[in-house]
Amino acid sequence: MEGKSVADRGPVTALGTMSGTSLDGVDAAELVTDGMTIAGFGRSGYRPYTSAEREVLRAALGRWPGDAGVAEAARVVEDAHVELLAGFDRPDLVGFHGQTLAHDPAGRGTHQVGDGARLARAIGCPVVWDFRAADVAAGGQGAPLAPVFHFALARWIGADAPLAFLNLGGVGNLTWIDPARPDAFAPGAMSAFDTGPANAPIDDLVRARTGRAFDEGGRLAAAGRPDPAVLNDFLSEGYFARRPPKSLDRDDFAGLRAAVAGLSDADAAATLVEAAALAAARALDWCPEPPRRLLVTGGGRRNPAIMARLASLLPCSVAPVEAVGLDGDMIEAQAFAYMAVRTVRGLPISGPATTGVAVAMPGGRLSPDASAPRAA
Repeated sequence: MEGKSVADRGPVTALGTMSGTSLDGVDAAELVTDGMTIAGFGRSGYRPYTSAEREVLRAALGRWPGDAGVAEAARVVEDAHVELLAGFDRPDLVGFHGQTLAHDPAGRGTHQVGDGARLARAIGCPVVWDFRAADVAAGGQGAPLAPVFHFALARWIGADAPLAFLNLGGVGNLTWIDPARPDAFAPGAMSAFDTGPANAPIDDLVRARTGRAFDEGGRLAAAGRPDPAVLNDFLSEGYFARRPPKSLDRDDFAGLRAAVAGLSDADAAATLVEAAALAAARALDWCPEPPRRLLVTGGGRRNPAIMARLASLLPCSVAPVEAVGLDGDMIEAQAFAYMAVRTVRGLPISGPATTGVAVAMPGGRLSPDASAPRAA
């Protein structure tokens, strides 16, 4: 393969990264792929943000390029990625998502902080980054983007009936898949959208009330009772009646956090868990047909309170993705490795049924020119 560009070769090793809305740290995962099928999984790693770094990022949430604190947040994100990626052998390509600070596709756009050109210089290989901006500029939601990879995963696990992936990060998102369709962007192959708040309000509550980073084992929520009045108001939000595709910013449901302010710690946590589960259950109403099973990824799958409520609310089997041999901590990082390869090869990463963009389209910027041959 010596001398061939990444775009012209068969399966390549791509290293994807993800710094999510939970603000816990950076995930990195290797994937061997040609941008269509998965040939194998490689190493993975995690670099947590320090408390000080997390506060810098938290202070920059909701801010746009040029605003106070954004440059400092960018440096935190870039330095953490350089440190983590230094522990990997040099891949053929890196997919760098950056850190979402603000997301307003109907207004100011979408803002992921982190300079892929700087990262490319630091690690010495091509980087694909700024994955969402082109979709938003073309009229799409810019999110969710992982569905194209979920379709590949459905093929990898040998799914033979409609299924759904539910990612419970800071925000929840659902991907419904019919694996019998010829490709990810064929009519009827996918439907995807953000479901509602997931871990972000729970983590914020626990941090504010107890000083801990999250509700470990869901124990605080398990000790409380959900507040029906708060939940009724929550479910009356217009977002749930809006037809997909649709997406959310981390703080779009800030009123929910305010609504639980008068509850005890346990009851507030239980109410936020119930809100995340009910939002996911409502999401199934928008699926073309009920999925046979729901596979849960992201940090929320580790919260027994959320998983128990999903199992009781949904008319299908519910299991963490580990039940089918996948790594629920790394799927989003793997997804950006997959999308990096697709971007270099001119393959679409978003489409009408995932982000609402008019036609399926590639996305991302290359730094430097990722079609150039690697140095020997």
